[in-house]
Amino acid sequence: MNRPQTKLTQGIDWPIVGLYLALVIIGLMSIFAAEYRGDDNIWQNIIHLNKNYSRQLMWFGISIVVASVIWLTDSKFFTATANLVYAFGILLLLLVLGIGKDVKGSHSWLVLGGFQFQPAELTKLCTNLALAKYLSSQETDFNKLRSRLIAAAIALVPAGIIILQSETGLALVYFSFFLVMYREGLPGVLLVIAFSGIVLVLSALLVDKMILFIIFSVITALVIYFSRREIKRKRSRLLVILGIYGFCSLFVMFIVPFAFTKVLKDYQVRRIEVMLGKENDPKATYNTRQSMIAIGSGGFWGKGYLKGTQTRFDFVPEQSTDFIFCTIGEDFGFVGSVLFIAIYVALLFRIIHVAERQRSTFTRVYAYGVASIIFFHLAINISMTIGLAPVIGIPLPLVSYGGSSLLAFTMLIFIMLRLDADRQMVLR
Repeated sequence: MNRPQTKLTQGIDWPIVGLYLALVIIGLMSIFAAEYRGDDNIWQNIIHLNKNYSRQLMWFGISIVVASVIWLTDSKFFTATANLVYAFGILLLLLVLGIGKDVKGSHSWLVLGGFQFQPAELTKLCTNLALAKYLSSQETDFNKLRSRLIAAAIALVPAGIIILQSETGLALVYFSFFLVMYREGLPGVLLVIAFSGIVLVLSALLVDKMILFIIFSVITALVIYFSRREIKRKRSRLLVILGIYGFCSLFVMFIVPFAFTKVLKDYQVRRIEVMLGKENDPKATYNTRQSMIAIGSGGFWGKGYLKGTQTRFDFVPEQSTDFIFCTIGEDFGFVGSVLFIAIYVALLFRIIHVAERQRSTFTRVYAYGVASIIFFHLAINISMTIGLAPVIGIPLPLVSYGGSSLLAFTMLIFIMLRLDADRQMVLR
């Protein structure tokens, strides 16, 4: 395909490429450290083809090839095929429901020959493209309720199908697209309502219901007292205040208990109770406790690369995937962990910088989608390894072992780079 640039690499954002490579290399090193036991020659371990780090290296090679193909593709291809790609992603998710394979309780894997992958990882890319396509359309007026509902449906339809695959963790990632919608004009009050809902759920789980009822009653009485002048002028405000009071009381008294006894599965309830410190079963709290022990044992400077005892003696389950951050925390300590997170922060800020310099609405929305997905993965993964979030199986972007995840994030990032490189050619 003929390119207007005089140089093949002209327009590429090298800081993002450098940060991407840094995270992938750290991931390969961490996966190797999680599997290395010190009982063999280190070079014999490196070339061991049956290990996760060898397979991850293979997937990295595949990802580089895919990234190169993306870079050689005209950026208009992604805008033109966004809806078709989304339909293909939904089709894959539905296909999993029929012929998918169960892996560790999750019915979310497709097996092709000797390879298996999660379509839910790829569908994040498909959804991001479709949302960018819709929000950048000339016919879309995001100030209207209808447009907002359609945008929400684009994000929530794949999430609903993924929940049916018993993959709740990845389904939650799709809520990160609401951050993109907020950037494009979604009222901030909706985010406040969502945050308030989370606070109400936590309150219902941690505080006695009668005490909560008394607190709500006192707060409502104070609001009515201090708003009495406004209420005299407009009686409807009193109805709004009483309505909020009634809903909050109903929510914590009946809705939350019903959801935790009739809707959520037992293992999901246990994970939330572990996070809140209400679960005393050693088996239920084992993963989180061992994770925190491993990170804490690293101290300030860490034990040194390949010297982590919690890692080498398999105390932490899933240490190459969901709990890969434990390896970094144990080997490199507080300092190494902070520097590691700083790389992610630098990547996120650079992506936001790329988003804000766009003249194309499509590219801006897409770039914010990439940033939101990475942020959500990062925040949830690290939070669950230190006991601040339930263990829901969300990988650390570009670092955790997993070919589907690495390939999906590579495609997300390099499509953004391709779109950004052609920004001067796009008017909208």
